[in-house]
Amino acid sequence: MKNILLVFSAIALFSCSEQPKDFVTFSGKITDKNSDSIVIRTREFSKTIAVQQDGTFSDTLNVTPGIYNFYDGGESTNLFLKNGYNIHMTLDTKQFDESATYTGEGAESSNFLAQKSLLEEKLMDKDFNDLDEKGLDTTFAAIKTQLVDFINSAKNVDPIVTSSSLESVDAIIEGNKGYFASIVALRKELPKGSPAPTFENFENYDGSTTSLSDLKGKYTYIDVWATWCGPCKVEIPALKQLEKDYHDKNITFVSMSIDDDRSHKGSWDLAKSDWKAMIADENLSGVQIFAPEGWKTQFIRDFRINGIPRFILLDPEGNIVDASAPRPSDPKLRTVLEELL
Repeated sequence: MKNILLVFSAIALFSCSEQPKDFVTFSGKITDKNSDSIVIRTREFSKTIAVQQDGTFSDTLNVTPGIYNFYDGGESTNLFLKNGYNIHMTLDTKQFDESATYTGEGAESSNFLAQKSLLEEKLMDKDFNDLDEKGLDTTFAAIKTQLVDFINSAKNVDPIVTSSSLESVDAIIEGNKGYFASIVALRKELPKGSPAPTFENFENYDGSTTSLSDLKGKYTYIDVWATWCGPCKVEIPALKQLEKDYHDKNITFVSMSIDDDRSHKGSWDLAKSDWKAMIADENLSGVQIFAPEGWKTQFIRDFRINGIPRFILLDPEGNIVDASAPRPSDPKLRTVLEELL
C-alpha cells in the first residue's frame, strides 16, 4: 500500500509540474531609460510596468497570444507574448531599434520582429525621390519580394507572427510607395522655379516671429519635423554639421516644428514646452519656428506634407528649388548646395 501511495504521489507531483503557466514573465534592462515605466499594449490590452533606477524591470502578464507594442515613453517596438514564455529584453535607447534583443523561452518570435523592423527600415531608406511612377513600381515590387522571402525563411517563429507579417506586407509596400508617388505628383504641382507657398509671423524659440518674406535674399533650407518623430531626430546631428559647415554661405537653415495638441495629450502648451525643451537639450541652431496649427497649418497643407521629416529648398527670391529636397544625411544635398552656393 505504501508503494502504491508513493506512485500516486509521484504522478500527482508530475501532473502539477506539467500544468502550463497562465502568464508570461517579461523582464529586461534599459540603458539610458526614457521614463520610470514602460507600457505593453494592444488595442484591447494595456499594462504599465515600473522601471527601476538602474533600468531594470520585471512583471508577469496574463495575455492572449499575439503581437504587443512596447513603449518606453520615447519610442516603441513590437514583440510577441504568449502565456508560458519567460522573456528578457535588453535595450539601449540611444540605438533603440538596433539594440532591442530578447533571450529566454519564446524569444525567437520577438527577435524576428526586431530583425524584420530593421530590414524594413533598411529597404525603405533609399533615394526614391528621383524615380518616376514606373520606377517606383519596379523598386517596390523588388522590396516586397525581399520582405516576403525574409518572412518565409523564419525558423522557430510562432505562426501567428509569420502570418500577421505576411498579411501586413502589402500595406507596408502600398503605404510607402504611395508616399513617394505623392512626391512625384508634388513636383508636378510645385515645379522648380515656381513661387513657394508662404507663411507669416510664425513663433520663434526666442519669442519673436518670422515670415518667409524675412528670409529672402538667401537660399532657405526648411526642415519640417516634430519632437516625437524618430526619423526627424536621427537627422539632427547631420543638420547641425551642415549648419556649421555652411554658416558663412548664402543660406539660412530653418526648422519648422509641427508639434500639436493631438500628439501632446491634448495640450498646445505642452506641445510648445516639449518643442522648446528639445531645442535646448539638443542645442539646436538655425531659425527655430513653430507651425501654429500643426499638420493643419496652411503652409504644411500647401506643400502636401503628409509625413515627416520633410525638407524644402528655396532660392533667394522665394521660389522653389526642390519641394522635397534631400535630407541632411544624404550626400546628394551637399552636391546640390555646392552647385548653388
